[in-house]
Amino acid sequence: MKKLLMALAIAVICSYSFGQMPPVKTDSLQAKTDTLRKDALNVFMDASSYIKKEIPFINYVRDIKVADLYIITTYEGTGSGGMKVTFFFVGQNKFSGMRDTLSFSATPDDTEETNRIKQVHTLKLGLMRYVAKTPLSSFLNIAFTQPLSETISTDKWKSWVFSANIYGYANGQKSDKLLSVNGGISAGKVTKDWKINFDASYYRRKETFITDSIGTEYVNTTDEKYLNALIVRSINDHWSYGGSATLGGSSFSNYTLTTRLMPGIEYDLFPYSQSTRKQLRLLYKIGPGYNIYNDTTDYLKTRQFFWSHSLMAAYQVIEKWGTINFSMTYSNYLFDWSKNNLGSNLYLELRRAKGLRLYIGGGASIIHDQINLPKQGASLADVLTRRRELESSYQYYVSFGFSYTFGSIYNNVVNPRFGGGGGGYVMYY
Repeated sequence: MKKLLMALAIAVICSYSFGQMPPVKTDSLQAKTDTLRKDALNVFMDASSYIKKEIPFINYVRDIKVADLYIITTYEGTGSGGMKVTFFFVGQNKFSGMRDTLSFSATPDDTEETNRIKQVHTLKLGLMRYVAKTPLSSFLNIAFTQPLSETISTDKWKSWVFSANIYGYANGQKSDKLLSVNGGISAGKVTKDWKINFDASYYRRKETFITDSIGTEYVNTTDEKYLNALIVRSINDHWSYGGSATLGGSSFSNYTLTTRLMPGIEYDLFPYSQSTRKQLRLLYKIGPGYNIYNDTTDYLKTRQFFWSHSLMAAYQVIEKWGTINFSMTYSNYLFDWSKNNLGSNLYLELRRAKGLRLYIGGGASIIHDQINLPKQGASLADVLTRRRELESSYQYYVSFGFSYTFGSIYNNVVNPRFGGGGGGYVMYY
């Protein structure tokens, strides 16, 4: 009896083990699979694990030079608080001269799952023109799943979008504690001809320090509150005009009240319709302002009326070799042109060599316009806790880095096991 039971157990184990083994490919099936993969469209793009799983009928290559198609992805904030994602399909080698542009909009209410489904759907639509010219086209099916509506619903909000937020944070221990609160509300409208935005924000940070054994407390409090408005009207595909207004106060910057009204005009060398890929904008603004200060300033002012102006030049380009974002702004007070500020910012990403990406970012300002600094200066506590704006003739920041990848040019397989080797977690791009 024992021998019979042992034989049955061995049979069950062997049956289960062999049943779980994957089917062995024949030489002819393996050769067919290899041929199909070799004939697939070579695509260069930043693809998440999800995209690779959902679009398996192309080769994701790491070297842009061997790609038949490269895809550039750009992201723009929309008037609703969502995001417009645009894909630029650019053919090269045997597809040279073939170009397409497709986009989709993600609303603020969309989940990550909804967004990436839209992303894959849009990519598939754009890829069809190119995949149709490969042997894999015979394995594709096209279907239309949604009946068309005969009517279009009316937007009862007339393109206006409203939002509100509030955040709080607290921590503490025996010798110090921190409480901060910030929040805001906004209303905006973005159409082809108009860009309108109103927002209000409030920030308060309170730090309490116990400075000695008898429990002496030092309290550091920072308050800021602002109302901002922006109204812009399109003239044509290159020109626009409008203005901004600010009303607020800041204990950090020595303002009981600060106001500014800055009308302006902008010219883009490239049409605004190409703004997701390239911009070269010149923006000039001029207008009055009025400050009431918490403490008397270095210039013996407790309140001050003034005029100021500014000129900004901004350049942006996104191409297959990388991205450049550069801006430079000059401003000064008209009552004294020596009270000026010149600043610039740069972000550069280069993909010139195979597998090599270089990132450079930075900015700098020459500062001669701090008319708001208090006469008595800053105490040691103010300096250490950054409770007050400090005098400075300049400021700067810089960041840089690079990445280098080498090996097989193909990058099609996703393996999430043990969270490593690529695809261990899913991100939305």
